[in-house]
Amino acid sequence: MDEPSKAEELPRVVRLLWGRDEPGRRGPKPAHTIHDIAAAAVRIADTDGLDAVSMSAVAGAVGVTTMALYRYVDAKSDLFVAMVDSAYGPPPRKRSNGGWRKQLQTWASLNRAALGRHPWIVQIPISEPPLAPNQLRWMERGLQAFAGTPLSEQEKLSSLLLAEVYVRGQVLLSTQIGDALEHNPLTEREADDRYVRRLAQLIDEDDFPYLSAALMSGSLQDDTDFAQEEFLFGLQTVLDGVEARIERGSAARRRP
Repeated sequence: MDEPSKAEELPRVVRLLWGRDEPGRRGPKPAHTIHDIAAAAVRIADTDGLDAVSMSAVAGAVGVTTMALYRYVDAKSDLFVAMVDSAYGPPPRKRSNGGWRKQLQTWASLNRAALGRHPWIVQIPISEPPLAPNQLRWMERGLQAFAGTPLSEQEKLSSLLLAEVYVRGQVLLSTQIGDALEHNPLTEREADDRYVRRLAQLIDEDDFPYLSAALMSGSLQDDTDFAQEEFLFGLQTVLDGVEARIERGSAARRRP
């Protein structure tokens, strides 16, 4: 087999996360691992936010010099790769019971929970598909839900990506709303009531008939767990779409 070109070589941070030591690397064995570095960075982000994560801050938390940190990561973007993989952790070992729909719902809910514990993850730019071990294990578990369905491999990947995009979008929205409420002297219900009063001053039934109908129905003032209810509604709608595609594929298989 031909040697991989420079562009095809695995990034150093990925090799370290997978436990694949770089061949020919000289010098004493590092006192820490990439997992130590990632855990320290995660603690900083959890406590002080993503903006507080810097090479110098992480180096100080680990107890090494900033220059020594470059033995593990080539740039801050590599540090982010290690952080995200550490924050997610591996998916649960036990496979959820039930058909593909229940399995994917469980996957999405656990994914959301992982992001909820470390909401700064959704602030990190995505520059390429995942290569880190825990992220690929999550991906493998999600694809496992579609085993036995008539979906093509591309449709399985696209369906999983759709669920992932939905989960990340919901976490980003709920995090932003939560941050706003945290710095708001009003309770969530008081904030809803104020929004309704302000909206009522701006719209009328002639120009905004559908928004007015929503306003008059009281739907903008909800005593339920808004984030959870909206998440479940949207997720079920996403799964309805995937189910319709699966049913079409099954029907096509049955045709003579």
